Amino acid sequence: MNIRIIIRIAGIILLCEAALMAAPVIVGLIYHEPDSVIAFLITMAVTAAVGLAMFFLNRSHGQVFQREGFVIVTAGWLLISIFGCVPFVISGSIPNVVDAFFETISGFTTTGASILSDVEALSNSMLFWRSFTHWVGGMGVLAFVMILAPLLGTRNNYLLQAETPGPESDKLVPKARSTVKILYGIYFGMTLVLVLLLMAGGMSLFDSLIHSFGTAGTGGFSNYSDSVGHFRSGYIEMVIGVFMLLFGVNFKIHYFLLLKRKLSILKNEELITYIFITVFATVTIMVSIFRMFPSGWEAFRAAFFQVSSILTSTGFSTANFDIWPQYPRTLLLVLMLIGACAGSTGGGFKVARLVLIAKAAKRGVNRLVHPKAIKAIRMDGKTVDEIVLSNAGVYLILYIFIMVISVVILSLDNVTFEENLSSVTACFNNIGPAYGAMGPVGNYGGLSILSKLVLSFDMLAGRLEIMPLMILLLPGDRHLR
Repeated sequence: MNIRIIIRIAGIILLCEAALMAAPVIVGLIYHEPDSVIAFLITMAVTAAVGLAMFFLNRSHGQVFQREGFVIVTAGWLLISIFGCVPFVISGSIPNVVDAFFETISGFTTTGASILSDVEALSNSMLFWRSFTHWVGGMGVLAFVMILAPLLGTRNNYLLQAETPGPESDKLVPKARSTVKILYGIYFGMTLVLVLLLMAGGMSLFDSLIHSFGTAGTGGFSNYSDSVGHFRSGYIEMVIGVFMLLFGVNFKIHYFLLLKRKLSILKNEELITYIFITVFATVTIMVSIFRMFPSGWEAFRAAFFQVSSILTSTGFSTANFDIWPQYPRTLLLVLMLIGACAGSTGGGFKVARLVLIAKAAKRGVNRLVHPKAIKAIRMDGKTVDEIVLSNAGVYLILYIFIMVISVVILSLDNVTFEENLSSVTACFNNIGPAYGAMGPVGNYGGLSILSKLVLSFDMLAGRLEIMPLMILLLPGDRHLR
């Protein structure tokens, strides 16, 4: 394994993070927040110095193979979370290091789980950085680094594959770097449109940026304790609800839409399943909570928004769904597990994997009746490679294993089983709010240090989809080249 090239690219990642911190510095200057500005400037200097040292002291060139790609992804996300939490600690906004790390990794992994009981006490620059991490992490830090590929002097064939969520990581165009540019163009364009629509609904520029970052990254941090419910606006709820669903769609679909390839979109089984789940969950939950609201429209708004928020792993809230009847609470927990589409900014198991696992299970049952039958599994009219099916099966096993181990460890905190299970589900699937004390009107601040570290691992494992972490345990890399 080429350690020098890993350190070199990690240095580039830190340099990018240092540059990104200029944004909250500007916000701090606008709102006259000297303590926050100083905290960010100190962090920028330290982060840039470490990044420069890592970059210039490791002038290695060559190919980034699969093992290097996975190590770079894991190391990169850990580094940006470690350095990204420093401003919170220096400024005293979140003085506890573990809490600051939890909040930051929750931001970058677009989870939205928070330890803060009074989010509105933070300065505007800290609130901006907290939500900006959602937008940065939504499309992927390593994907952005690939745009800088000429500076690295390496061929980064496996970086996009290592960070792209979902069972497959197809390139939109032959060159991976060009694919990343297209994805970021779509991502930026959709975010800009959302900012303008929210401002048209009466939001200030600052509020619209904060909630657009959370929506685009499907993260869910808000600058208000009552989240999107603070605005009490049907227009804002519907705009954010629709855009959460759009950002939860595979970006390949958006690209096809731009190319006017409607036939490819209509044949996409994952998209069809995603829409069906959304409609089914919205309608049945609306019926279940109908009597809790003064009108059918308000019941629909609440149901649609929470389904969109939970299914896409965003985590915004407009109502305390923790007090809803058992059916919608159970269904929302199931939606946490399912998650959004592959190739989106959303988390969860992914709809594509769900479809593949269902088809593999059906084929397995058919083989019991017709053991000699040979039938390939097809999706979107194409034959699915058996390696893809195998990987989906392995992912399911690891997914269940990590969930079980995390639930067992969190049980040491003596929280209720519902709080325990929902917290692990919410963090591992990058949702954010769970049930009980960790629900939409609560936070994770009351958990022990051990539980917060376990949930931090779960957030990272969920965002990176387990494999980059697991691949580090392999003894060698000869078979990966």
